[in-house]
Amino acid sequence: MRWIIPALIYVLTTVYGFQALKTITKNTWVHYVFLIVSLLVIGNLIYQFNTGAEARNLSGARGYAIGFFLSFLAFNLIITPILLGEDIFRFLKGVYTSVFGEKQPFYLPSRRKFISQIAIGLAAIPFSSLLYGMYKGRYNYKVLKYTLHFPDLPDAFDGYKLSHISDIHSGSFDNKEKIGYAVDLVNEQKSDVIFFTGDLVNNRASEMYEWKDTFSKLTAKDGVFSVLGNHDYGDYVQWDSAKDKKDNLDELKAIQKEIGFDLLLNENRYLEKDGERLALVGVENWGKGGFKKAGDLAKASKQIEANDFKILLSHDPSHWAEKVIDDQNHYHLTLSGHTHGMQFGIEIPGWIKWSPVKWRYRHWAGIYKEKGQYINVNRGFGYLAYPGRVGIWPEITVIELKKGKQIA
Repeated sequence: MRWIIPALIYVLTTVYGFQALKTITKNTWVHYVFLIVSLLVIGNLIYQFNTGAEARNLSGARGYAIGFFLSFLAFNLIITPILLGEDIFRFLKGVYTSVFGEKQPFYLPSRRKFISQIAIGLAAIPFSSLLYGMYKGRYNYKVLKYTLHFPDLPDAFDGYKLSHISDIHSGSFDNKEKIGYAVDLVNEQKSDVIFFTGDLVNNRASEMYEWKDTFSKLTAKDGVFSVLGNHDYGDYVQWDSAKDKKDNLDELKAIQKEIGFDLLLNENRYLEKDGERLALVGVENWGKGGFKKAGDLAKASKQIEANDFKILLSHDPSHWAEKVIDDQNHYHLTLSGHTHGMQFGIEIPGWIKWSPVKWRYRHWAGIYKEKGQYINVNRGFGYLAYPGRVGIWPEITVIELKKGKQIA
């Protein structure tokens, strides 16, 4: 039953896509290829989600099935309203002609062909973008650099650099060379410390087995620190027992230690330099709505002093908006991820930053400032479900802390 509505939408929009194609070309081979590919795409998607794999497993062949489905659906969704509008116009024109007795024909094949050409031209943009996103976009890593000023930053940390990555989702990867390049790119920034803000895996700790050697190469002078994300708890798969689920989480924690990550579980640490220090606070996942709320900010901040300069690691940016910025403690900088920027959008620095995910998360990508506190929402290192990225590229953030007046 769950497939009926998506399948109907796909079929109805494919009918209009086929009509547009038939209008601009009489080559029957093109028609056959379009129909065959359309059937293969929807058939493969249904097959992938009705085999023995776990229902919430969205990686591997399932990920590609989703990617091709979205690509063809986007193509037909652009065409459908354009040709539907033309059909409505022709219908209304026909009614008008029959009522008022006009003799001139209301259907012009040349106009229909022109409109179909326009529709297919427009539809080719998201279609080709989504295919490119699978081919190249998912590994199109970008290093984004920011300088943030704080009047109460300890003098010893003036010019201190941190690298921030998030949402590795190792279960989705299929290219060791590309991931190795990205890890090297993080190290090339030569930051003083590296922070990872959760979602090491999609579902199971075993997804990290073949990637442990790669991510154990992440190094920084003051260490690599991490927290858990919502996917790390194994909440999205069926376990034979509660013990199996707990064992999976325990194994994931052990893997983080093995690869050199200092995992903060509602805990804190101090980074010290020249007799001064920064307070590093790490909470477990806390997300608005139905997401896990294991994060305990009060517990994580025990022994932290009021005048300490504080950096908070919290996977979900909704935690910042809901709990952090109004907390009695002043958390100077929060680092989050989770949104992936939806892996789809348009970003032109200084001009536009847009993604559909903005309708779900107020803080969804980049630096935000409220009440004298900053948050950086990392766009993610990996990908999930759709095996690609369009416009919202995988990100390595580098932030330099500077002592001085905060920039408005």
